[in-house]
Amino acid sequence: MKYHVTLRGHTYVIDVSGGAVTVDGERMEAHWAAIPGTPLIHLLLGKHSWTVACQRLDNAGRRWAMGAAGERLEVEVQDDRSKQVEELTGQGRKVAAGGPVRAPMPGLVVRVEVTVGQEVAAGTGLVVVEAMKMENELRAHSRGLVEQIHVEAGQRVEKGAPLVTLGPPKVAEPSS
Repeated sequence: MKYHVTLRGHTYVIDVSGGAVTVDGERMEAHWAAIPGTPLIHLLLGKHSWTVACQRLDNAGRRWAMGAAGERLEVEVQDDRSKQVEELTGQGRKVAAGGPVRAPMPGLVVRVEVTVGQEVAAGTGLVVVEAMKMENELRAHSRGLVEQIHVEAGQRVEKGAPLVTLGPPKVAEPSS
């Protein structure tokens, strides 16, 4: 599986396959194991051994804080499939500002997981579309309010068809 990992403004392509990883074309042996009851993982990378602290920074599991060798770094991780879906739909960061969430490819709406007026957090599942015998759950990229649902379960959609429109989240009214 390929991942796009952004660290200090540079994006690395990491291909994970069996007991090895390829980082920007350089292949090395890699193994990891979680240390139970802690946020730590033990990582063997080539001939080097690391203990790495991992902390999720968002609900979608895309932003992480990692600590190793006395240094804390924030990284953004995106799997290749999600990146391709964003590129196909032209969504990327635009969904964070609200607007329509569009079908990444032609398919069948399996289920709608939200209702109009519902406030959603980043990472909340919105709609599941089946394409090429695979279910693709489209998620909110940031907090927002479901303004409109354009589809229903069982409906066929074309690539780019609007599925759900998100608006800005509700603003809490001050108490008097």
